[in-house]
Amino acid sequence: MTTAPSAPLADHHFPCDNCGADLRFDPKARQLTCDHCGNHQSLDGGPWGTPQIRELDFNSALRDNLPAVEMEETRVSKCPNCAAEVEFDAELHATECPFCATPVVTDTGSHRHIKPRGVLPFALDEETAREAMTDWLGGLWFAPGGLQEYARKGRKMQGIYVPYWTFDADTKSSYTGERGTIYYETRTVMRGERQQKVRVPKVRWRAARGRVARFFDDVLVLASRSLPKRFTDALEPWDLGGLEPYAPEFLAGFRAEGYAVALEDGFGEARQKMDQVIARDIRFDIGGDRQRIHQVQTDVRDVTFKHILLPVWLAAYKYRGETYRFVVNGSTGKVQGERPWSSIKIAFAILIGAIIAAGVGYGVAMNQ
Repeated sequence: MTTAPSAPLADHHFPCDNCGADLRFDPKARQLTCDHCGNHQSLDGGPWGTPQIRELDFNSALRDNLPAVEMEETRVSKCPNCAAEVEFDAELHATECPFCATPVVTDTGSHRHIKPRGVLPFALDEETAREAMTDWLGGLWFAPGGLQEYARKGRKMQGIYVPYWTFDADTKSSYTGERGTIYYETRTVMRGERQQKVRVPKVRWRAARGRVARFFDDVLVLASRSLPKRFTDALEPWDLGGLEPYAPEFLAGFRAEGYAVALEDGFGEARQKMDQVIARDIRFDIGGDRQRIHQVQTDVRDVTFKHILLPVWLAAYKYRGETYRFVVNGSTGKVQGERPWSSIKIAFAILIGAIIAAGVGYGVAMNQ
């Protein structure tokens, strides 16, 4: 099935018109730049300014009935450590996994998958992303200072477009439940030897039923398994209003990971997000002071989707035998990553705390 997880991490190359070296997309200049000769190439007439990105029909995709133009085929290798799928150039036979810094040797394997429809271009360059990462590390309590310095002076971060699904759907939900109204009863209780009247809250319930409707637009679901979901979720929110129709020029100098979460599985996660919003709508519709939801039946229609790529700067460092991964939102600069701890700093803090506690105890004892 074409919707199965299969796509790799891909490179895209564009030769400079002047010297033939590879161009890269410059996030600051918003154009293609040649680092070898300084040539610039505008993207005018390319993907910029197109007002709408076309959605694809979900049911057609499940039936493996998407147009051939929406599909592509690549050859990949899988990382033996984190299972990320990496696509290589034809002349390249070994590389390092950008997600976990594990050496990867090329393998053969053909994979057919759905092409991306939209891309959010990088807005931050590597230098700015590195500054954001090292500032984040510097703000962590008990983080090893050596790791911060290693990250500041270490190898370049990887600019990677991470795959996501977005889903649109029209929903109508019927529900049954109860509406609770708070009222108060006055009771007499004993407070020691005295009687005292207190107001005790109670809830009066009555049956409720009704219908709610909501159109969901761009419910976002991570389609990668290479990075911890807690990291990527923490990079939100994403400005999906800044999406551009997919064009490989945006990927020049970067890499793009293919999706590893099947379309159908992605929609299952999207439905969970939709159901949470629908439950909130139902509670608002029931009203009152308390709400109980007994049963919900949701009719979901006109489901469409698109495969999009969102920009992430990634660093994977091996430091003192441990691997640390950090991700930076390539649009906003928000940072997440593995929380490093310095045993030396922790031990020193405990020692200082013990000294302070002993000093306070001694002062109290002397005053008694």
